[in-house]
This record gives sequence, C-alpha cells and structure tokens, in this order.
Amino acid sequence: MSSHSIAVMGGDGIGVEVVEAGVRVLQALAEIEPGLSFAFERFDWGSDYYRRNGRMMPADGLAQLEGFDAIYFGAVGDPDLPDDVTLWGLRLAICQGFDQYANVRPTRLLPGLTGPLRPDLGRQIEWVIVRENSEGEYAGVGGRAHRGLPIEVGMDVSVFTRAGVERIARFACDLASSRPRRLLTVVTKSNAQRHGMVFWDEVVKEVIRDYPGLTVDWMLVDAMTQRMVNKPGSIDTVLATNLHADILSDLAAALGGSLGIGSTANIDPSRRRPSMFEPIHGSAFDIMGKGVANPLGSFWTASLMLDHLGEGAAARRLMSAIETVTERREHLSPDLGGTAGTTEVTDAVIAALRGGNA
Repeated sequence: MSSHSIAVMGGDGIGVEVVEAGVRVLQALAEIEPGLSFAFERFDWGSDYYRRNGRMMPADGLAQLEGFDAIYFGAVGDPDLPDDVTLWGLRLAICQGFDQYANVRPTRLLPGLTGPLRPDLGRQIEWVIVRENSEGEYAGVGGRAHRGLPIEVGMDVSVFTRAGVERIARFACDLASSRPRRLLTVVTKSNAQRHGMVFWDEVVKEVIRDYPGLTVDWMLVDAMTQRMVNKPGSIDTVLATNLHADILSDLAAALGGSLGIGSTANIDPSRRRPSMFEPIHGSAFDIMGKGVANPLGSFWTASLMLDHLGEGAAARRLMSAIETVTERREHLSPDLGGTAGTTEVTDAVIAALRGGNA
C-alpha cells in the first residue's frame, strides 16, 4: 500500500474550485489503482486568511508543511490586495522556503484540442520548460527610497549565483537526457544584460560539457517567442531564468489551447522537503464561483505530483483519462470552446478513469 500525505491549499479565487476537483479525481483514482491511497489535509491560507490575520500564512507555516509528501496548491492573488503581498506572502514563501528551485512546466496539444496555431504546427508542440525558481529576477533583492518625493526610486536586482545556475542547468540537462530527442535549448538575454546573463551563459556552458550526448542550442528570449510560434517542432527541453521562463511558459500554455490546462511542478530535487504542484492559470476572480473554471490543469498537475511520488502507473492512467475527455470533446469548459462546467468536466474524467462513458 502506497499512502501519500498531501497538503491541500486552494488559496484564492478558482484555485479552491479546481484543487477540490483534483482531490475528487485523486480519490477516484485511489479506488481503482491497486495499493494507492492518500491522506489529505486542507489549509485555508491565502487572501482571506490575510484579511483575518494580517499575513498570508502563519509564521510557522513551513514547519506545518514540511512533514507532508507533497503540496497541492491552487492559486494566489486577489484584486483587492497588492500582488506583491499575496505572491511573496504565500507561493514564493513556500517555494523559496523549501528551496524548490526547479520549476517544471510541460506543454503539448492534448488530443482533440485546437490551439491558436494552424494544426500542422500545433501538433508539433511537445515541450518541457525548466525554470530556475529560486533566484534570478525574483530573488527579492532591491528596495525603494525617497518615497513620495520627486526623486523616488525603486530597484530590483537580479541575483545569479554559481551554485544556483549550476544546479538548475544540471537538472535541465538530466531531464533533457531522459527524453527521446535529447535536445536542450538554453534561453538567455546576454546581448543586453551584460553581467548576470553573461554569467548565466558561462556557467551553463561549463555544466553542458558533462553531457556530450545532448544537442544544445541557444536563443535570446525575444527570438525564442518567435521560434515557439513559427517552429514549435524544433523545441524539446527549454532552460531559462526565473522571469524568462515564467513568461515563456504562459505563452506555451496558450499555444497548447488555454492557460486552463497548464500544469507546474515546483521541485526540491533533494527531496528533503515537500515539492509543490500547481496549475498555472492564476486565481481568475472574474469567473470565481460560476462553476465554469477549467479543472484540467489541476488534473495534469496531479499527474505530475503522482509521478514525483513514484506512482508512475497512476500518473499515466490519469493523463490517459484527461486525453480521453479532450479527444471526445463532449465535456470541455468554455475556455476550450465547450459549455461544460467544472463539475461536469471532473465527472467526465472520473468516468474515463473507471473505463465508463462520460
């Protein structure tokens, strides 16, 4: 029997809705997958918690989470609160506090879906983007001075350490080596960012020397956006900094059909602390409570979580069920051109897991 303890944190907006849908799917999967079980514990941290307590999570929040096998996270962000308060107070506090330095975002056009690219290009999308998740542009170094005066200034400093660049480069090289094409694209902006990004390039090149079996190419981040649209089949595994990969992975999800299907794993490769898994669509307050949020991103995220937990067969079974539903096109949410609500899509995936007709 494989029993996994999962901290469930819906967070804000539709995050609660899609994560609870994901819990339903995981419970259904545990009923049919031999030896699989979960122990879920819910945490109500987020913007509503902030309104009650003046902080996004308790002071000992990391200590409360560190004993879990994984964290299943929904979204963070509230239109009535500053984004830097919500993001830094919860999601980044967990990612950085647990040193989840590898952010992994797979993208492909699922069966039956139609993205914005013409069909022959859309079918070529089969990517995984590796995002440095602990430093770079989101290191949090900087400040503001002379507030309220004409000479007021705000500064953010991108931080690149040799240890930080080496470890994410090695993670990306290992991942690319495990994929059939053994192709890695390194994204940079060293033509304009002459210190940190030049250093990034140098350190990544040192790591790549240890992987002679890889085919490696380099792209400036602005040119990479064009390549993703015009030549998607030329891309496989992508390595980029915190900011660059954040932007590119949202573009990737859109090219895959919708932000609603995007999935993310925030990984601590050392496994000393729990990793965190989240869909990438954000809190989407405009559709909160309407029952129309697309839960497929949270299901794909759950598959990544299963794989990380060593449940490869269950992860594949869940992805197969997701693909069955998208291919049939009978139960798709509005962002994918359908009319199905969150519950209807969830029921369809559960039916597909059980081998029934949705």
